[in-house]
Amino acid sequence: MPRLIRASEVGEYQYCRRAWWLRAVEGLTPDNRERLQAGSVLHSRHGRRVTASTVLLVAGLLLLATSLAALLQ
Repeated sequence: MPRLIRASEVGEYQYCRRAWWLRAVEGLTPDNRERLQAGSVLHSRHGRRVTASTVLLVAGLLLLATSLAALLQ
């Protein structure tokens, strides 16, 4: 049965073929697991902040449009 390759693996392969091969084929894991996990936490936090800023931007634009509509009536 062929092995299922996930989208994240394709991204990993595209970023660094050697790292993908070492992990997927050779079964090796990186020595700096804590640092990688800390980076993942920072990326998640950043993603949440980007989402929050997008929501605030849309809310601000809606308030601006509502205010302009009220002024023009």
